[in-house]
Amino acid sequence: MRIEKCYFCSGPVYSGHGMMFVRNDSKVFRFCRSKCHKNFKKKRNPRKTRWTKAFRKATGKELTVDNSLEFEKRRNIPVKYRRELWNKTGNKKNESVMRPHMELKKGKELEKADAINEVKKNIHLIKAPHAGKARKMEEKMVEKLQEDVEMGED
Repeated sequence: MRIEKCYFCSGPVYSGHGMMFVRNDSKVFRFCRSKCHKNFKKKRNPRKTRWTKAFRKATGKELTVDNSLEFEKRRNIPVKYRRELWNKTGNKKNESVMRPHMELKKGKELEKADAINEVKKNIHLIKAPHAGKARKMEEKMVEKLQEDVEMGED
């Protein structure tokens, strides 16, 4: 089931409801109720009709883009600032002008170095302890077989 949008009021038009008007140039207009259809036929502007969503957005009653929500979406993980990254000049003006993106680059480099050190420290968890021993055992078996063959020939 597809839910369309009303051309006039931007409300939902459920399947089997409302009215559809198709112009000669094949442009489709869907209306949720006769009220919207009549206003469209009277050539009314939805931005000037008080009960439409277009009016609310045009007059600033309804937030079209909520900056606080966008900010929350971007910052799911809090940014960690490290003290050693701050400018140690002691000048308060420099500290107030500090830009987080400069610190983030340095912070990412430090995080990457920490991650590499962590992997080096705990390589035994990643690499199986007997990973290379199978090949060594196979080589020893081949050497023993060759020695046995050489002894059998003597």
